[in-house]
Amino acid sequence: MTTIFRLDASIRAVGSQSRGLASTLEDSIRAQLAELDVVRRDVGLSPLPATAWALAVQAGPKALSERTTEEVEAAALATKLADEMLAADAFIFSVPLYNYAVSQHAKAWIDLLVTEPRFTVKVASPISKRPAYLISARGGAYGPGMPKEGWDHATPWLSRIFEDGWGLDLQLIDVELTLADVNPAMASLRDLAASNLKQAHAAAKQAGEQLATRLTKSLASEPGQA
Repeated sequence: MTTIFRLDASIRAVGSQSRGLASTLEDSIRAQLAELDVVRRDVGLSPLPATAWALAVQAGPKALSERTTEEVEAAALATKLADEMLAADAFIFSVPLYNYAVSQHAKAWIDLLVTEPRFTVKVASPISKRPAYLISARGGAYGPGMPKEGWDHATPWLSRIFEDGWGLDLQLIDVELTLADVNPAMASLRDLAASNLKQAHAAAKQAGEQLATRLTKSLASEPGQA
């Protein structure tokens, strides 16, 4: 059985481009693999407790007997998040750009996760070299030559965590101009936005097919599987 971990950070249940791309990627993987388990963590619609990170930090240096009930619960939640990650063979991180930065819900998830001893930056990553996909949806345009070039402060930071911090084999799938259909000032960009979205879905589908092939080969090479 292959296990994929999927994180969704969009605050929208309907109409989310990041969710749509993540689903295209997931469906593409599922179409190629006979057995697939997807572990879902939706921090956009079901945010982690706002106090969990601070409580887990406070719990860290304390003996279990010295921790408050709230600290014990926060540390247990961090352990649960770590277990979800460790159980996965590959990862889908669907994180839209909000206010030029990382979704607060995604950052809260990362902050809590790195309080767990297995995921602290001070130890070797237990998920190093596993394949991962970062899906980014951006309302405007932030590429080279654009007026807001460099305003995307989320993608570089997330890539730093996923690639450099956790050692994942990361691939970016992104789409821009997602607000063109609802922003009258961007009406002239709607055809370009539609083209961008179509290309992003095609990239997600292809990535799913490639990942399924990679995971199938990996499974076949395991002892007792060939």
